[in-house]
Amino acid sequence: MPQHLGLVSVVVEDYDESIDFFVNRLGFSLIEDTPVQTQAKRWVVVAPSGSTESRLLLARAVGPEQLSRVGDQTGGRVFLFLHTDDFDRDFTLYKSRGVKFVRGPTVEPYGRVAVFVDNSGNLWDLIQPSTAKSSSA
Repeated sequence: MPQHLGLVSVVVEDYDESIDFFVNRLGFSLIEDTPVQTQAKRWVVVAPSGSTESRLLLARAVGPEQLSRVGDQTGGRVFLFLHTDDFDRDFTLYKSRGVKFVRGPTVEPYGRVAVFVDNSGNLWDLIQPSTAKSSSA
């Protein structure tokens, strides 16, 4: 049976601010925003433009323990890797939309990459992979 990761949870402080960041700054699609009345939360799913399988669940933090993880789900390492087919296009677009890059573009054996921070403080690689099969982790 083929498998794939369907959702990755990203703990956020606020649904609407996160939707705004992912949809209006990164150009993601809002796939679902459904209230879950019994749990006083929302089921919010976004996906990168053109993605057919990879999606993010924006999960609002509840309580001090979850709030302490917002923006630091990986202990300060890059958390997610956003692949692009045109690095210059997306880097320029994101900068024009106010996305903060904390490490500028470099060419690495695995591709061209720059590190940006999302609205919650998580680090992301924007990467145009090289033709060689490799990982940037």
